[in-house]
Amino acid sequence: MENNTQATSSRTDRKLVERNRRNQMKALYSKLNSLVPHQNSREPISLPDQLDEATNYIKKLQTNMERLKERKDSLMGTVRRRNASRSSGIKCPEIKIQEMDSALEVVLITGLDGQFIFNETIRVLHEEGADIVNASFSVVNDIIFHTMHCKVGDSAPGFGAARISGRLNKFLHDA
Repeated sequence: MENNTQATSSRTDRKLVERNRRNQMKALYSKLNSLVPHQNSREPISLPDQLDEATNYIKKLQTNMERLKERKDSLMGTVRRRNASRSSGIKCPEIKIQEMDSALEVVLITGLDGQFIFNETIRVLHEEGADIVNASFSVVNDIIFHTMHCKVGDSAPGFGAARISGRLNKFLHDA
């Protein structure tokens, strides 16, 4: 009799374990199904169809992720090449000068090693009699943007600005 109760108890335990496993799998399938976007269909989808949909969705996400990684790498390569060409000295420093009546705006674009060029630009502006009202800079990656606002003498505003522009451009191209 004892063997018979043990067998019944063992069978009951196995049934309980199997029921718990099926319930757990049902909950996991339901969770997976909730994560996959569906068409607006009101009819229930069979379990194999749900798994196929999830598989296809995951493959689509992987393909999309690989495509985006390739695009990111190509864009980052472009940025790296541009920064490398600027910081390695291949691209010369740039200067842009804009005259507004008796005021002058000088924008100097250099690499990180362009402190000497900035100092020389200030020196030329002082030698030409320009009063520097404001000077600022900002750094983006390996590029420094220097901006100087100057007041040029009132005697011949156009002539002073042209002379300053000529000297600064000559200095940059000779350097």
